[in-house]
Amino acid sequence: MDASNIDLNELWAGQNSDKPVLKDLHNKMDGFKKNYRRKIIRTNLLLVLTSVFIVFIWVYFQPELITTKIGIVLVILAMAMFILSTTKSLELFNKIDETDDTQHYLKKLLAIKEKQLYIQTTILNLYFVLLSLGIGLYMYEYTLLMSTVWAVFAYGLTGLWILLNWFFIRPKQMKKQQQKINDIIDKFKNIQSQLNQE
Repeated sequence: MDASNIDLNELWAGQNSDKPVLKDLHNKMDGFKKNYRRKIIRTNLLLVLTSVFIVFIWVYFQPELITTKIGIVLVILAMAMFILSTTKSLELFNKIDETDDTQHYLKKLLAIKEKQLYIQTTILNLYFVLLSLGIGLYMYEYTLLMSTVWAVFAYGLTGLWILLNWFFIRPKQMKKQQQKINDIIDKFKNIQSQLNQE
């Protein structure tokens, strides 16, 4: 039996001992997919609403300085980039099919892991850079109206929030998400290696 072309459903139907294991793996993957999809939809909806609110502020308050306008554009650009990349990642989840053989199933899982890593590193790095620059430029016009102490406080508080997200919240979420997909991949790899030994 060629372990690289094993149909998981055939294996499932033919060997009762593996049925609970495969069912558990498929259930875990389905749960992971649903959770990821909900999280992306919720995040993207929040970013769209935030972008609409920012455009409303731009139109309603009519900022005077070009730095404020550039800041708004950078913030919206960061959000749009993040929305597009995470929405594209959902396409990979839609390609996963329980009827795939183990080799194709694993390939798709590894592609998802790679895409997640790309989003968590490259896209999020760019997102945070654009967002930080945008917020900094946006705040400039309004901090000019404040005393130096309040302006420093405003920038300090904003910088602290960005650093907290960058060094604490982001790595924690990345690790949690990678652990979930790694757990599923490892279990599928174990099944495939066991079948290779048979």
